[in-house]
Amino acid sequence: MHGLHLTADLYQCAGCERYMLDADAIAGLCREQTAASGLTLVDDTWVKFPPYEGQPGGVTGTVLLAESHLAIHTWPETGSVTIDVYVCNFSADNSGKARRLMEGVIDAFAPRKVLRQQLMRGDIGMAQSADHDVDPAPGPESGWATEQLTPHARFGYRATALQTQQTPYQKLELLQTPQFGKVLRLDDCFMTSEGEEFFYHEALVHPAAMAHPAPCKALILGGGDGGAAEELLKHPSIERVVLAELDEAVVQFSRQHLQSVHRGALDDPRVEVCIGDGLALMDASDERFDLALMDLTDPDTPASALYAPDSLARMKRVLAPGGALVLHLGSPVFHGAQVAELVRSLHQQFAVVRCYGLYIPLYGAYWGLALASDELDPLELKAPQLAERLRQRKVRDLQYYNEQVHGALFALPNYYRELLK
Repeated sequence: MHGLHLTADLYQCAGCERYMLDADAIAGLCREQTAASGLTLVDDTWVKFPPYEGQPGGVTGTVLLAESHLAIHTWPETGSVTIDVYVCNFSADNSGKARRLMEGVIDAFAPRKVLRQQLMRGDIGMAQSADHDVDPAPGPESGWATEQLTPHARFGYRATALQTQQTPYQKLELLQTPQFGKVLRLDDCFMTSEGEEFFYHEALVHPAAMAHPAPCKALILGGGDGGAAEELLKHPSIERVVLAELDEAVVQFSRQHLQSVHRGALDDPRVEVCIGDGLALMDASDERFDLALMDLTDPDTPASALYAPDSLARMKRVLAPGGALVLHLGSPVFHGAQVAELVRSLHQQFAVVRCYGLYIPLYGAYWGLALASDELDPLELKAPQLAERLRQRKVRDLQYYNEQVHGALFALPNYYRELLK
Protein backbone atom coordinates (compact mmCIF):
# COMPACT_ATOMS: atom_id res chain seq x y z
CA MET A 1 0.00 0.00 0.00
CA HIS A 2 2.79 2.43 0.85
CA GLY A 3 3.88 4.32 -2.28
CA LEU A 4 4.22 7.50 -4.31
CA HIS A 5 1.41 8.97 -6.44
CA LEU A 6 2.46 11.60 -9.00
CA THR A 7 0.07 13.68 -11.10
CA ALA A 8 0.74 16.20 -13.85
CA ASP A 9 -1.66 18.50 -15.70
CA LEU A 10 -0.24 19.57 -19.07
CA TYR A 11 -1.43 22.66 -20.97
CA GLN A 12 -0.81 24.00 -24.48
CA CYS A 13 1.01 20.85 -25.58
CA ALA A 14 3.20 21.43 -28.63
CA GLY A 15 4.58 17.91 -29.13
CA CYS A 16 3.77 15.45 -31.89
CA GLU A 17 0.07 15.65 -32.78
CA ARG A 18 -0.18 11.85 -32.80
CA TYR A 19 0.41 11.86 -29.05
CA MET A 20 -2.89 13.73 -28.63
CA LEU A 21 -5.00 11.73 -31.12
CA ASP A 22 -3.51 8.29 -31.84
CA ALA A 23 -4.00 5.56 -29.23
CA ASP A 24 -1.31 3.37 -30.80
CA ALA A 25 1.24 6.18 -30.77
CA ILE A 26 0.53 6.99 -27.10
CA ALA A 27 0.67 3.30 -26.20
CA GLY A 28 4.06 3.02 -27.91
CA LEU A 29 5.34 6.08 -26.07
CA CYS A 30 4.25 4.72 -22.69
CA ARG A 31 5.71 1.28 -23.29
CA GLU A 32 9.02 2.85 -24.32
CA GLN A 33 9.16 5.17 -21.30
CA THR A 34 8.14 2.40 -18.92
CA ALA A 35 11.05 0.28 -20.10
CA ALA A 36 13.44 3.26 -19.92
CA SER A 37 12.40 4.03 -16.35
CA GLY A 38 13.07 0.50 -15.13
CA LEU A 39 9.45 -0.23 -14.22
CA THR A 40 7.71 -3.44 -15.31
CA LEU A 41 4.84 -3.43 -17.86
CA VAL A 42 2.21 -6.12 -17.27
CA ASP A 43 -0.53 -5.02 -19.68
CA ASP A 44 -2.15 -1.90 -21.14
CA THR A 45 -5.47 -0.86 -22.62
CA TRP A 46 -6.43 2.21 -24.67
CA VAL A 47 -9.66 3.87 -25.82
CA LYS A 48 -9.94 6.39 -28.67
CA PHE A 49 -13.03 8.59 -28.31
CA PRO A 50 -15.03 9.65 -31.40
CA PRO A 51 -15.18 13.27 -32.65
CA TYR A 52 -17.65 15.54 -30.86
CA GLU A 53 -19.18 18.74 -32.28
CA GLY A 54 -16.49 19.01 -34.92
CA GLN A 55 -13.61 18.48 -32.47
CA PRO A 56 -11.38 15.37 -32.59
CA GLY A 57 -11.80 12.88 -29.78
CA GLY A 58 -9.11 12.29 -27.21
CA VAL A 59 -7.49 9.15 -25.88
CA THR A 60 -7.70 7.51 -22.47
CA GLY A 61 -5.42 4.69 -21.47
CA THR A 62 -3.92 2.78 -18.58
CA VAL A 63 -0.66 0.88 -18.29
CA LEU A 64 -0.75 -1.81 -15.62
CA LEU A 65 2.65 -2.04 -13.95
CA ALA A 66 3.94 -4.73 -11.67
CA GLU A 67 4.63 -1.79 -9.35
CA SER A 68 1.12 -0.23 -9.89
CA HIS A 69 -0.02 1.88 -12.89
CA LEU A 70 0.28 4.76 -15.35
CA ALA A 71 -2.83 6.55 -16.68
CA ILE A 72 -3.16 9.20 -19.41
CA HIS A 73 -6.08 11.28 -20.70
CA THR A 74 -5.78 13.68 -23.67
CA TRP A 75 -8.01 16.63 -24.62
CA PRO A 76 -6.90 17.60 -28.15
CA GLU A 77 -9.49 20.39 -28.37
CA THR A 78 -7.64 22.32 -25.64
CA GLY A 79 -4.16 20.84 -26.04
CA SER A 80 -4.34 19.45 -22.50
CA VAL A 81 -3.23 16.15 -20.98
CA THR A 82 -3.46 14.63 -17.50
CA ILE A 83 -1.03 11.95 -16.32
CA ASP A 84 -1.01 9.78 -13.19
CA VAL A 85 1.84 7.54 -12.09
CA TYR A 86 1.46 5.46 -8.94
CA VAL A 87 4.09 3.03 -7.64
CA CYS A 88 4.13 0.81 -4.60
CA ASN A 89 7.24 1.12 -2.42
CA PHE A 90 6.54 -1.86 -0.15
CA SER A 91 9.40 -4.14 -1.21
CA ALA A 92 11.65 -1.48 -2.82
CA ASP A 93 11.67 2.27 -3.30
CA ASN A 94 10.40 2.87 -6.83
CA SER A 95 10.03 6.65 -6.42
CA GLY A 96 12.95 7.51 -8.71
CA LYS A 97 11.62 5.22 -11.43
CA ALA A 98 8.17 6.81 -11.14
CA ARG A 99 9.64 10.28 -11.58
CA ARG A 100 11.68 9.18 -14.60
CA LEU A 101 8.56 7.71 -16.18
CA MET A 102 6.54 10.84 -15.52
CA GLU A 103 9.18 13.23 -16.89
CA GLY A 104 9.79 11.08 -19.96
CA VAL A 105 6.11 11.15 -20.88
CA ILE A 106 5.81 14.89 -20.14
CA ASP A 107 8.78 15.70 -22.38
CA ALA A 108 7.12 13.93 -25.33
CA PHE A 109 4.03 16.15 -25.08
CA ALA A 110 6.17 19.36 -24.88
CA PRO A 111 3.68 21.39 -22.78
CA ARG A 112 4.09 25.11 -22.27
CA LYS A 113 2.79 24.79 -18.73
CA VAL A 114 2.85 21.88 -16.27
CA LEU A 115 1.17 21.62 -12.88
CA ARG A 116 2.78 18.82 -10.86
CA GLN A 117 1.57 17.30 -7.60
CA GLN A 118 2.63 14.34 -5.51
CA LEU A 119 1.04 12.36 -2.72
CA MET A 120 2.62 9.84 -0.39
CA ARG A 121 0.12 7.01 -0.07
CA GLY A 122 -0.59 5.12 3.15
CA ASP A 123 2.06 3.47 5.30
CA ILE A 124 1.08 -0.11 6.10
CA GLY A 125 2.76 0.29 9.48
CA MET A 126 0.02 2.68 10.51
CA ALA A 127 -2.61 -0.03 10.07
CA GLN A 128 -0.59 -2.44 12.20
CA SER A 129 -0.17 -0.04 15.10
CA ALA A 130 -2.69 -0.39 17.93
CA ASP A 131 -0.83 1.57 20.57
CA HIS A 132 -2.52 4.92 19.83
CA ASP A 133 -5.10 6.56 17.60
CA VAL A 134 -3.80 7.76 14.25
CA ASP A 135 -5.39 10.39 12.05
CA PRO A 136 -5.15 8.64 8.67
CA ALA A 137 -3.60 10.37 5.70
CA PRO A 138 -6.44 12.22 3.94
CA GLY A 139 -7.56 10.91 0.58
CA PRO A 140 -8.53 13.06 -2.43
CA GLU A 141 -12.06 13.54 -1.13
CA SER A 142 -10.90 14.99 2.19
CA GLY A 143 -7.29 15.98 1.61
CA TRP A 144 -5.30 19.17 1.71
CA ALA A 145 -5.32 21.93 -0.89
CA THR A 146 -2.04 23.84 -0.84
CA GLU A 147 -0.52 26.88 -2.51
CA GLN A 148 3.15 27.63 -3.00
CA LEU A 149 3.98 31.22 -2.09
CA THR A 150 7.66 30.88 -3.00
CA PRO A 151 9.96 27.95 -3.80
CA HIS A 152 10.53 27.72 -0.03
CA ALA A 153 7.06 28.43 1.42
CA ARG A 154 3.76 26.58 1.06
CA PHE A 155 0.49 26.72 3.00
CA GLY A 156 -2.86 25.00 2.73
CA TYR A 157 -6.28 24.06 4.04
CA ARG A 158 -8.22 20.86 4.54
CA ALA A 159 -10.50 20.74 1.50
CA THR A 160 -12.89 18.64 -0.53
CA ALA A 161 -12.83 19.10 -4.30
CA LEU A 162 -16.36 19.87 -5.51
CA GLN A 163 -15.74 20.79 -9.13
CA THR A 164 -12.81 21.29 -11.52
CA GLN A 165 -12.97 22.93 -14.93
CA GLN A 166 -10.25 23.64 -17.47
CA THR A 167 -11.07 26.87 -19.28
CA PRO A 168 -9.16 28.21 -22.32
CA TYR A 169 -7.14 30.32 -19.88
CA GLN A 170 -6.73 28.49 -16.58
CA LYS A 171 -7.72 25.65 -14.29
CA LEU A 172 -10.74 26.62 -12.21
CA GLU A 173 -11.59 24.75 -9.00
CA LEU A 174 -14.35 24.92 -6.41
CA LEU A 175 -13.31 23.54 -3.02
CA GLN A 176 -15.30 22.99 0.16
CA THR A 177 -13.32 23.79 3.31
CA PRO A 178 -14.23 23.49 7.00
CA GLN A 179 -12.50 26.83 7.62
CA PHE A 180 -13.96 29.17 4.98
CA GLY A 181 -16.75 27.28 3.21
CA LYS A 182 -16.58 27.33 -0.57
CA VAL A 183 -13.24 28.44 -2.01
CA LEU A 184 -12.42 29.46 -5.59
CA ARG A 185 -8.95 28.45 -6.79
CA LEU A 186 -7.33 29.34 -10.13
CA ASP A 187 -4.27 27.44 -11.34
CA ASP A 188 -3.69 26.15 -7.79
CA CYS A 189 -3.83 29.66 -6.28
CA PHE A 190 -6.53 30.59 -3.76
CA MET A 191 -8.64 33.50 -5.02
CA THR A 192 -11.65 34.02 -2.74
CA SER A 193 -13.86 32.24 -0.24
CA GLU A 194 -17.29 32.53 1.30
CA GLY A 195 -15.98 32.90 4.85
CA GLU A 196 -13.30 35.60 4.57
CA GLU A 197 -13.72 37.38 1.23
CA PHE A 198 -14.45 40.62 3.06
CA PHE A 199 -10.81 41.04 4.13
CA TYR A 200 -9.64 41.47 0.55
CA HIS A 201 -12.68 43.02 -1.12
CA GLU A 202 -13.36 45.66 1.54
CA ALA A 203 -9.68 46.65 1.63
CA LEU A 204 -9.52 46.82 -2.18
CA VAL A 205 -12.60 49.04 -2.54
CA HIS A 206 -13.37 51.23 0.46
CA PRO A 207 -10.16 53.19 1.17
CA ALA A 208 -10.34 54.74 -2.32
CA ALA A 209 -14.15 54.90 -2.53
CA MET A 210 -14.38 56.68 0.83
CA ALA A 211 -11.55 59.07 -0.04
CA HIS A 212 -13.36 60.10 -3.23
CA PRO A 213 -16.04 62.75 -2.58
CA ALA A 214 -18.67 61.03 -4.76
CA PRO A 215 -17.56 58.14 -6.99
CA CYS A 216 -20.04 57.61 -9.83
CA LYS A 217 -18.27 55.31 -12.28
CA ALA A 218 -15.92 52.44 -11.52
CA LEU A 219 -13.92 50.01 -13.63
CA ILE A 220 -12.90 46.57 -12.39
CA LEU A 221 -10.22 44.77 -14.38
CA GLY A 222 -10.78 41.10 -13.56
CA GLY A 223 -13.01 40.62 -10.54
CA GLY A 224 -15.12 37.87 -12.09
CA ASP A 225 -16.20 36.60 -8.66
CA GLY A 226 -18.23 39.81 -8.21
CA GLY A 227 -16.95 40.59 -4.71
CA ALA A 228 -15.42 43.97 -5.59
CA ALA A 229 -18.55 45.00 -7.52
CA GLU A 230 -20.69 44.14 -4.50
CA GLU A 231 -18.59 46.41 -2.27
CA LEU A 232 -18.73 49.30 -4.77
CA LEU A 233 -22.52 49.13 -4.92
CA LYS A 234 -22.68 49.90 -1.20
CA HIS A 235 -21.86 53.51 -2.12
CA PRO A 236 -25.07 55.33 -3.16
CA SER A 237 -23.29 57.62 -5.63
CA ILE A 238 -22.19 54.66 -7.80
CA GLU A 239 -24.18 54.73 -11.03
CA ARG A 240 -22.12 52.41 -13.22
CA VAL A 241 -19.59 49.62 -12.75
CA VAL A 242 -17.82 48.08 -15.75
CA LEU A 243 -16.41 44.66 -14.93
CA ALA A 244 -13.92 43.57 -17.60
CA GLU A 245 -13.17 39.86 -17.11
CA LEU A 246 -11.09 37.86 -19.57
CA ASP A 247 -12.43 34.43 -18.61
CA GLU A 248 -16.21 34.15 -18.96
CA ALA A 249 -16.12 30.81 -17.14
CA VAL A 250 -15.11 32.58 -13.90
CA VAL A 251 -18.21 34.79 -14.05
CA GLN A 252 -20.54 31.89 -14.78
CA PHE A 253 -18.88 29.74 -12.14
CA SER A 254 -19.27 32.53 -9.55
CA ARG A 255 -22.89 33.15 -10.47
CA GLN A 256 -23.61 29.50 -9.82
CA HIS A 257 -21.48 28.76 -6.77
CA LEU A 258 -20.39 31.99 -5.03
CA GLN A 259 -23.63 33.88 -4.39
CA SER A 260 -22.48 34.71 -0.86
CA VAL A 261 -19.47 36.54 -2.35
CA HIS A 262 -21.18 38.66 -5.04
CA ARG A 263 -24.68 38.76 -3.47
CA GLY A 264 -26.28 39.33 -6.85
CA ALA A 265 -23.94 42.15 -7.90
CA LEU A 266 -23.02 40.38 -11.15
CA ASP A 267 -26.62 40.79 -12.30
CA ASP A 268 -27.28 44.25 -10.84
CA PRO A 269 -28.45 46.69 -13.59
CA ARG A 270 -25.69 49.11 -12.61
CA VAL A 271 -23.02 46.48 -13.43
CA GLU A 272 -21.97 45.80 -17.02
CA VAL A 273 -19.98 42.59 -17.41
CA CYS A 274 -17.64 42.75 -20.43
CA ILE A 275 -15.87 39.57 -21.45
CA GLY A 276 -12.48 39.98 -23.08
CA ASP A 277 -9.15 41.75 -22.75
CA GLY A 278 -9.89 44.59 -20.34
CA LEU A 279 -7.13 46.90 -21.55
CA ALA A 280 -8.19 46.42 -25.17
CA LEU A 281 -11.78 47.21 -24.20
CA MET A 282 -10.64 50.40 -22.49
CA ASP A 283 -8.44 51.43 -25.43
CA ALA A 284 -11.51 51.21 -27.65
CA SER A 285 -13.57 53.46 -25.34
CA ASP A 286 -13.47 57.12 -24.35
CA GLU A 287 -15.20 56.42 -21.02
CA ARG A 288 -13.48 57.70 -17.87
CA PHE A 289 -13.85 56.34 -14.35
CA ASP A 290 -13.60 57.74 -10.84
CA LEU A 291 -12.16 54.46 -9.58
CA ALA A 292 -10.24 51.73 -11.41
CA LEU A 293 -9.56 48.48 -9.57
CA MET A 294 -7.10 45.86 -10.81
CA ASP A 295 -8.70 42.80 -9.22
CA LEU A 296 -6.47 40.30 -11.01
CA THR A 297 -4.52 37.17 -10.24
CA ASP A 298 -1.12 37.79 -8.68
CA PRO A 299 1.65 39.74 -10.46
CA ASP A 300 3.71 36.54 -10.79
CA THR A 301 0.96 34.72 -12.75
CA PRO A 302 0.04 34.90 -16.48
CA ALA A 303 -1.57 38.28 -15.63
CA SER A 304 1.92 39.74 -15.09
CA ALA A 305 1.78 41.78 -18.33
CA LEU A 306 -1.10 43.81 -16.88
CA TYR A 307 1.20 45.07 -14.12
CA ALA A 308 3.87 46.29 -16.57
CA PRO A 309 4.61 50.04 -16.72
CA ASP A 310 2.87 50.53 -20.07
CA SER A 311 -0.25 48.79 -18.76
CA LEU A 312 -0.29 51.00 -15.67
CA ALA A 313 -0.01 54.04 -17.98
CA ARG A 314 -3.02 52.80 -19.95
CA MET A 315 -4.96 52.36 -16.71
CA LYS A 316 -4.13 55.94 -15.75
CA ARG A 317 -5.65 57.16 -19.02
CA VAL A 318 -9.06 55.73 -18.10
CA LEU A 319 -9.26 57.78 -14.90
CA ALA A 320 -11.47 60.85 -14.63
CA PRO A 321 -10.02 63.95 -12.92
CA GLY A 322 -9.61 63.19 -9.23
CA GLY A 323 -9.80 59.45 -9.94
CA ALA A 324 -7.71 56.72 -8.38
CA LEU A 325 -6.25 53.35 -9.36
CA VAL A 326 -6.13 50.53 -6.78
CA LEU A 327 -4.24 47.26 -7.15
CA HIS A 328 -2.75 44.55 -4.99
CA LEU A 329 1.01 44.11 -4.98
CA GLY A 330 1.62 40.67 -3.49
CA SER A 331 3.07 39.97 -0.07
CA PRO A 332 5.82 42.29 1.22
CA VAL A 333 6.97 39.29 3.28
CA PHE A 334 7.28 36.78 0.44
CA HIS A 335 7.41 38.94 -2.71
CA GLY A 336 9.50 41.91 -1.59
CA ALA A 337 11.29 42.58 -4.88
CA GLN A 338 8.02 42.37 -6.82
CA VAL A 339 6.32 44.81 -4.43
CA ALA A 340 9.20 47.29 -4.67
CA GLU A 341 9.25 47.15 -8.49
CA LEU A 342 5.50 47.69 -8.80
CA VAL A 343 5.60 50.67 -6.47
CA ARG A 344 8.48 52.19 -8.45
CA SER A 345 6.38 51.86 -11.61
CA LEU A 346 3.43 53.54 -9.93
CA HIS A 347 5.60 56.47 -8.80
CA GLN A 348 6.65 56.98 -12.42
CA GLN A 349 3.00 57.42 -13.42
CA PHE A 350 1.25 59.08 -10.47
CA ALA A 351 1.85 62.03 -8.17
CA VAL A 352 0.31 60.27 -5.15
CA VAL A 353 1.09 56.64 -4.32
CA ARG A 354 -0.10 55.30 -0.97
CA CYS A 355 0.79 51.74 -0.08
CA TYR A 356 -1.13 49.82 2.52
CA GLY A 357 -1.58 46.29 3.74
CA LEU A 358 -3.44 43.75 5.83
CA TYR A 359 -3.38 40.09 6.69
CA ILE A 360 -5.62 38.11 4.32
CA PRO A 361 -6.39 34.69 5.81
CA LEU A 362 -6.99 32.82 2.55
CA TYR A 363 -3.69 34.08 1.13
CA GLY A 364 -1.74 32.92 4.17
CA ALA A 365 0.19 36.19 4.53
CA TYR A 366 0.24 39.92 5.11
CA TRP A 367 -0.68 41.38 1.71
CA GLY A 368 0.22 44.67 0.09
CA LEU A 369 -2.02 47.02 -1.88
CA ALA A 370 -1.58 50.49 -3.35
CA LEU A 371 -3.77 53.46 -4.18
CA ALA A 372 -2.38 55.70 -6.93
CA SER A 373 -3.73 59.04 -8.14
CA ASP A 374 -2.66 62.48 -9.28
CA GLU A 375 -5.03 64.21 -6.85
CA LEU A 376 -6.74 61.85 -4.43
CA ASP A 377 -4.91 61.19 -1.14
CA PRO A 378 -6.58 58.77 1.28
CA LEU A 379 -4.44 60.04 4.16
CA GLU A 380 -6.11 63.45 4.07
CA LEU A 381 -9.28 61.97 5.55
CA LYS A 382 -9.14 61.58 9.31
CA ALA A 383 -11.25 59.23 11.42
CA PRO A 384 -14.00 61.74 12.38
CA GLN A 385 -14.50 62.75 8.73
CA LEU A 386 -14.60 59.14 7.65
CA ALA A 387 -17.11 58.24 10.35
CA GLU A 388 -19.37 61.05 9.15
CA ARG A 389 -18.96 60.05 5.51
CA LEU A 390 -19.83 56.44 6.32
CA ARG A 391 -22.92 57.64 8.16
CA GLN A 392 -24.05 59.97 5.37
CA ARG A 393 -23.56 57.35 2.67
CA LYS A 394 -25.18 54.65 4.82
CA VAL A 395 -22.44 52.21 3.90
CA ARG A 396 -23.40 49.13 5.89
CA ASP A 397 -22.60 45.42 6.20
CA LEU A 398 -18.87 46.02 6.60
CA GLN A 399 -17.02 43.27 8.42
CA TYR A 400 -13.49 44.70 8.25
CA TYR A 401 -13.33 48.34 7.19
CA ASN A 402 -14.22 51.27 9.47
CA GLU A 403 -12.97 54.79 10.19
CA GLN A 404 -10.23 53.52 12.55
CA VAL A 405 -9.12 50.70 10.26
CA HIS A 406 -8.72 53.16 7.36
CA GLY A 407 -5.73 54.84 8.99
CA ALA A 408 -4.36 51.58 10.31
CA LEU A 409 -4.21 50.11 6.79
CA PHE A 410 -1.74 52.83 5.78
CA ALA A 411 0.41 52.50 8.94
CA LEU A 412 3.23 50.43 7.47
CA PRO A 413 5.66 48.26 9.42
CA ASN A 414 9.31 49.21 9.06
CA TYR A 415 10.31 46.32 6.79
CA TYR A 416 7.54 47.34 4.35
CA ARG A 417 8.73 50.95 4.46
CA GLU A 418 12.26 49.81 3.65
CA LEU A 419 10.99 48.06 0.50
CA LEU A 420 9.48 51.31 -0.71
CA LYS A 421 12.55 53.53 -0.35
